[in-house]
Amino acid sequence: MLYAFLIALAVAVVLGIAYYFELKSSKKQATEQEQLLKDYQQRVDEQQKLLDDYRALEKNFDSVGEGYEQALLAFDKMEEEQKKSKQVNEALEKRCNALQEQCTRLEQHAQKSSEVIDQALVGMREIAKQTSNAKLSALIGKISDMDDVEGQKAISRTDNILVSQVADEAIAASGVDNISYLKFEKEVDPVAAATMLSTNLVKAVRALTHLLENALKFTTEGSVTLKVAVDMEKMQAIYTVEDTGTGIEPAEQEHVFEPYVKLNQFFDGQGIGLAVARSIARRLDGDVVLDTTYAGPGSRFVLTLPI
Repeated sequence: MLYAFLIALAVAVVLGIAYYFELKSSKKQATEQEQLLKDYQQRVDEQQKLLDDYRALEKNFDSVGEGYEQALLAFDKMEEEQKKSKQVNEALEKRCNALQEQCTRLEQHAQKSSEVIDQALVGMREIAKQTSNAKLSALIGKISDMDDVEGQKAISRTDNILVSQVADEAIAASGVDNISYLKFEKEVDPVAAATMLSTNLVKAVRALTHLLENALKFTTEGSVTLKVAVDMEKMQAIYTVEDTGTGIEPAEQEHVFEPYVKLNQFFDGQGIGLAVARSIARRLDGDVVLDTTYAGPGSRFVLTLPI
């Protein structure tokens, strides 16, 4: 009986030990399977991430491809526009060259015409001087004015004369000393009477004549005064024309020297006299100005010429 119990106990111990090891082995396998499952899930996650990254790259690639195609289209369009611009530029350049050649020919023609006119005017002046033809002199003056109104070329100062000679010839040309309804006065400074002037006599006389004629035009009564002086410090001859006429409104003082501007439409003339006078004076290295400080009545214009 005892032996049977011992045998049963031994069998039970053996079975318990066997169960223990089997249970331990099962637990180990379960742990390993769980780790394998985690590793598998990690690989799945990694593969999913790679797949997402691939899809993102594929999408970006598609966008880049579309942008590249758009860039190519834009580049093609730009090349086409450049070709058109080049063609237009070439056409414009040809046109400009043609116009430049035409302008050169016109300038040469104008220069030759001007030389011919100048020669003709010299001859006409001699005839007018010899015959004392006032109408011819007036016509010569008008022709000269059209050339001088906006002239740019400097005028040669080849005449050496007395300062007072310009005044005397301008008085004669304008006829200001023969107007019955006006009092004319000439005041010549003694120094000016003895001072020589290097200028172009014809042009200088023409400039001063316009100032005297302007005074006559706007003075219906009273007086016109011509003062002749010199400034030895500035080396200038100064011709001042004062009148007791209608004067010039402050708002119009900036416009009186503009060509073809007439402040009073009731008077004859083309509105170029003062513009011509200033143009000539400046091309002789002098100037013509309106003295805005003059209290009047009337107006005062000043012509300056270098001695």
